Amino acid sequence: MAREEMLTISQVIAEIGVPRATFYRWRQLRKGPKAIKLPNGAVRIRRSELDRWIATLEEAA
Repeated sequence: MAREEMLTISQVIAEIGVPRATFYRWRQLRKGPKAIKLPNGAVRIRRSELDRWIATLEEAA
């Protein structure tokens, strides 16, 4: 079984085209995709979670 891709915040904001500050504000408001905080403090977003989150935005539009 292939491991699921884990994206960095830089990769996510490049893909969705928003400023870093906007992404962090969405995280504070719990409006962004679910993230994983690693023990070293780094944040990752699963590819499937990003895709799921984008799909919910499409449905709401």
